[in-house]
Amino acid sequence: MSADSPPTPETDGPDIPDRAEVISLLEDGISEAHRKVTAGRVRDAENEKVRQGWIRQLAYACGQYRQLKKDQDLEELAERVEQLEERQ
Repeated sequence: MSADSPPTPETDGPDIPDRAEVISLLEDGISEAHRKVTAGRVRDAENEKVRQGWIRQLAYACGQYRQLKKDQDLEELAERVEQLEERQ
């Protein structure tokens, strides 16, 4: 590769996880965030701020998970439609 050529995913980029890996990571993160949100007592204002941060992270991760699952469902439906069209 010359100095002028852009890096390619095969040579220089970080490993990009596939959708299944991302979904698995999100599931783990959601479980951990849920545990952090529901466990323990609020002893002071700082702990409550930390808990609220975990709640925000949990909500964000759930939204990302939902979107990835929706995308996965749409791709599976498109494949099924394509298979049905090929049979005709």
